[in-house]
Amino acid sequence: MKKTAFITGATSGIGEATAYEFAKHGIRLVLCGRRLNRLKTIKDALKRLTDVHILNFDVRDKDATLHAINNLPEAFKQIDILINNAGNAHGLDPIQTGDLEDWDAMMDINVKGLLYVSKAIIPQMTARKSGHIINIGSSAGKEVYPKGNVYCGSKHAVLAITEGMRIDLNPFGIKVSAINPGLVETEFSKVRFKGGKEADSVYKGFKALQAKDVAEVIYFAVTRPPHVNIADVLMFCTAQANSTIVKKEF
Repeated sequence: MKKTAFITGATSGIGEATAYEFAKHGIRLVLCGRRLNRLKTIKDALKRLTDVHILNFDVRDKDATLHAINNLPEAFKQIDILINNAGNAHGLDPIQTGDLEDWDAMMDINVKGLLYVSKAIIPQMTARKSGHIINIGSSAGKEVYPKGNVYCGSKHAVLAITEGMRIDLNPFGIKVSAINPGLVETEFSKVRFKGGKEADSVYKGFKALQAKDVAEVIYFAVTRPPHVNIADVLMFCTAQANSTIVKKEF
């Protein structure tokens, strides 16, 4: 039976790459994001491979999130795989000069948005006693680095929530996984640095992880046998040793 995957943050980066990876293998898709035109473009590209439904909402909006998920078309209502990928980083400031709006954006999307989507989908999984939830964390959820304060805090929260989910959902046979990448070459840094010059230099001098690399690990996790759960993955590019050590060649 064809499975259905629900992917947040599907308009770029890891979310988009995961949609393409899943589509290659015939997994039905519900793709969510804030940029409707991007969603439509991705749907057009993938609909020859699988069934695709798009949802245009912001995970920070609790009511919009619950409404969108509760009103899915019948063919897409049963969610077998949830990929909580929507997330962001804003600013790279020491705590004393951090921007409150940046802090709100990171906590609202990275933590509360993940919870809102999960709250809407978990009850159907517990009712069926099946399902797989993958939360996309970060190496920042395992190691705090200078000026990472609130972003690292939000990703530490994702890891803690993931572990709590795994415990609470264990009686229902639901798999819960965390995939935690280090440096991935996506739009991430453009958002973090608000399009400034710093964004252009983040990935220079080394080969960072690509979104496709992470998508392949996600697909591996969701295709393990029923008795196998890939609980936690930390992945770096070869040039990266930890959050602050990256071998660069210019």
